[in-house]
Amino acid sequence: MLGINLNPAVFLDRDGVVIENCSDYVKSWDEVVFIQGAITALQHLAASHYRIIFITNQALIGRGIRSTEYIEALHAKIVSEICQHGGRIDASYICPDASNVDSKCRKPAPGMLLQAQADHQIDLAQSFLIGDNITDIQAGKAAKVTTLLVKTGWGAKFVDQIQNNPQLKSPIVENLQDAVQFILQGATSA
Repeated sequence: MLGINLNPAVFLDRDGVVIENCSDYVKSWDEVVFIQGAITALQHLAASHYRIIFITNQALIGRGIRSTEYIEALHAKIVSEICQHGGRIDASYICPDASNVDSKCRKPAPGMLLQAQADHQIDLAQSFLIGDNITDIQAGKAAKVTTLLVKTGWGAKFVDQIQNNPQLKSPIVENLQDAVQFILQGATSA
């Protein structure tokens, strides 16, 4: 990679970090609710030098609940809404695999991060992953990025596991706004 400028990135889980989780998946636009402060956080992040990349497991595709095309269109509408409000999403990776299959892309596997690295010349050592699930943290650790757990979404129930497992230890913040502030202030992982 000599001579190639590498880019730092902020990888974002979508559901539970930017939009509210649903107990049975976000299946339609009617179920999309942006988490309070998420748009503002994305506006601040958009002004930075970081590439902003969604990485999201969407098992409802693999389970036959919604088609790939439908979920991609729904996701594109979410991204469009973010952009219309001054945010920026540079790329999105959606893993359609159900949890019961051996998957290279489904978090906790780092496949989406590694694909983004190859596609966008990402410097993983200078990058961050913000998630609300232990699988997000595991994927980030496997890709060797700095991980942050937000307490929104499912995050609050994983705080003890993250704090008490040296291999998963990550900064824990209240929400996406706090995570973006942590990143933009140049902090490093604990």
